[in-house]
Amino acid sequence: MSEKIKYTNEPLGTLRTIPDFLPPPNELAYKEDTVKVTIALSRFSVEFFKQEAEKHGTKYQQMIRRLLDIYAQSQQRSVHDRHAGKKVTRKTPQKR
Repeated sequence: MSEKIKYTNEPLGTLRTIPDFLPPPNELAYKEDTVKVTIALSRFSVEFFKQEAEKHGTKYQQMIRRLLDIYAQSQQRSVHDRHAGKKVTRKTPQKR
């Protein structure tokens, strides 16, 4: 990235305006509806999430919360599908 940008005075071609698709800032800065809980996690799991959070510039608690939210949504859809009469197949671990 040390190479300098060379600007030219050339025609840009046909330009078009696109609609504004970004949400306003007040929709981005919302407070999640959260509930405080106490949970004991394995040291391995906590260290994993701390390392990953540091790599991605976020907080490890947020990553864990997001993971649980995705899991809960997935399970809720699965239960909904069963109640709606859709066939849901799950792989069960084979006993050895």
